[in-house]
Amino acid sequence: MRNEILSVGFDNVTLDEAVETAMGYIERGEKCRVVTPNAEIGLDCLKNEQLRKLVNESELVLPDGVGVVHAARILDRPLKGKVPGIEFGEKLCDRLQNTGKTLFLFGSKPGVADAAAVKLKEKYPGLLIAGTLNGYFSDEKTVVDTINAAEPDVLFVCLGCPKQELFMERWRDELTCSVMAGLGGSLDVLSGNLQRAPKAFRDLGLEWFYRLLKEPKRIKRMARLPLYLIYAEREKRKGKKHA
Repeated sequence: MRNEILSVGFDNVTLDEAVETAMGYIERGEKCRVVTPNAEIGLDCLKNEQLRKLVNESELVLPDGVGVVHAARILDRPLKGKVPGIEFGEKLCDRLQNTGKTLFLFGSKPGVADAAAVKLKEKYPGLLIAGTLNGYFSDEKTVVDTINAAEPDVLFVCLGCPKQELFMERWRDELTCSVMAGLGGSLDVLSGNLQRAPKAFRDLGLEWFYRLLKEPKRIKRMARLPLYLIYAEREKRKGKKHA
């Protein structure tokens, strides 16, 4: 079941439910695109019809961040909770262990995907990595051929939004993997190059604040979170007027 939040239909699932849904697609050999919009991407979807269409046509649309969860509450369309892309990726890696299913890591700067593969193998010894590829390329067809040659079941596409969503849509039919997940900057975290907020911050919904403390230059981007909630308030008032 999906709850529409400011033009985007989010799957109302927990992290475990999202991973089990993805595993179902893998086991059936069916194709599934996973997208993880946060408040910032949600705002982009309001203004960008193409992006909105790509997101809504994906098989799994996960609420990445407290902004989406708060907006859902404002609109009286509550979600079970946030499902961060990085946590979805890690949980899926855990579930893939000892299944014979394989994972391909694609994106970020040269060396990052390789480092992430090493870290993931240390954390999940039963995980099979089919290959890695950085996000610096000139010919997408060569990228697709390289991925297909490795025959992965799962592909993490970490190019940032909207580049990763456009890539997944453009090559959906040609790519032979079952699950493609657009996970933004997850490879930087998985490789150890970027540290996530401590659990205490995450549990309080303050991961955005921790990132702002670490990267003050993000303040313009962070300002979009309250704007997203303002849009939700406006939509709620609009709905009351027409009720």
